[in-house]
Amino acid sequence: MRAKQRVINALRQQSNLEMINALERGVQDWPLPAPPLIDPDFPPIPPSSKEKIIEQALGLFKLDEGMFIHHLNSTIELVIPYRMSLSEEVFEEHEKWLLRRKDLVVERVLFATCITWLADSLDNSMPNTDKWWMAITLFNGLSTSPRGQSIHQGFHILESIAIATKPGAWHSQAESGPHQMEWDPQASLPKYDLVSHEQGIAAANWMLDKSLRSKEPRRQLLVEWILLFLERKELVSPLDLGNRMLKLANDESDIVSSRLVACLPRLIEADYAVGMEVLEVLNNRQDIPSRRALADVLTRLFKRINEEAVPLFEKMIQSNDETVLAATSATVGDIKYISKTRWADEILNLTKHPNPIVRRNLVATLRDYVAAFPKDERGILAAAWLDGDEVVGVRLRELLIRMEEVDPDNFSSCITKINDADGNLEKLWEVMELRHPEKPSAWKLWMKGESPPPATTPFKPTSPERPIAEDGDQYLEDAELPKLSDALDNLDNS
Repeated sequence: MRAKQRVINALRQQSNLEMINALERGVQDWPLPAPPLIDPDFPPIPPSSKEKIIEQALGLFKLDEGMFIHHLNSTIELVIPYRMSLSEEVFEEHEKWLLRRKDLVVERVLFATCITWLADSLDNSMPNTDKWWMAITLFNGLSTSPRGQSIHQGFHILESIAIATKPGAWHSQAESGPHQMEWDPQASLPKYDLVSHEQGIAAANWMLDKSLRSKEPRRQLLVEWILLFLERKELVSPLDLGNRMLKLANDESDIVSSRLVACLPRLIEADYAVGMEVLEVLNNRQDIPSRRALADVLTRLFKRINEEAVPLFEKMIQSNDETVLAATSATVGDIKYISKTRWADEILNLTKHPNPIVRRNLVATLRDYVAAFPKDERGILAAAWLDGDEVVGVRLRELLIRMEEVDPDNFSSCITKINDADGNLEKLWEVMELRHPEKPSAWKLWMKGESPPPATTPFKPTSPERPIAEDGDQYLEDAELPKLSDALDNLDNS
């Protein structure tokens, strides 16, 4: 028990110190926002001074020893690894382990205290406005860094404020599934959309505004909150997330702007016009972190803005940064959903790109290219074969060997084009001989005109997807689909 008391005393002392620091930081943004919920019989009395808030909050925190012990025990259960929690005397055996992690434990205890105060202030039956001033001050002081509890618990607190509901009191978690013990197949859970509260939105906007005008770590935290809030479409407009992102897009910090890029796809879904404005600002930034982040989300942008993402692709493929080139060239396959002709032309252009990373990434999309253009009128396969890069050669050999197995007709056409372009096929034959010793000699005889093709394609494989129009993303309306009876007969015969 002595070890337990030593741990509690050390953590209590550290918690008191961190509580004072957080409250002092929190009251710097004065005046504080009004409480979302008010009892008409007991109108709120705003705090008279900053010192009064600190005195009341610190006094309550020190006085409520039971609450502190409860939060401390809950936190220790969470942070202690499972193998360590099996011991009967956790404090005695792992005292040093806990004391080395005082900052982690204290942070969780203070956020749990803030949530407890906030829950009392957002109680519909009897809101405690005095605890509101303490909770919002403590929350403002604790939200300092873009990591840990400040992100996830901070978002949870901010969301509760925006809808003026006690934390955890609304149904916003995933339904139980058949793999979980609490699953009930007969249960029907009501689906409630989040409803913003006018005064709660005002308080949440106060918090977001203070974060926007704060130092860089707090602005990074704001971006993390925005990324989570974009999953709550009911709160995007009330919290004016689009305009806040527009301001952050011009931030002097490339860390802030690069992280903001991850929010773009969701913002475009929620507010297309503002999302395109933010995209334009971020696209005009020249810092490398922002360019790399934009290249990483290019595939997601293609799915949301279609043709308007092509200029982004064309701009980024001319970058001098290899990371940007690697991420951008990997998305060339997305152009086929816009225009198959434009997609094929873009592949042809990239086969001449001076950076080998770009040419290597093209091989992944050549399988779809061969399926769409089996005759390879552009000579892309021959150009890739003659590239000379060993990585391109290895990937292309694997593609050709697989093509020979499933579609010999197209394979024969491809190797003929490569041979006509003075391409050396010896490495292909060497690899093929290791897997199918009889095939290389048969194909060589066919190329000399001394024998028929070793194999032909018995039937052309059909794509399970609906046909795509040649120029555009609309599916062909007159495409012939198989009848259900024919499909069932095929299954019965297989």
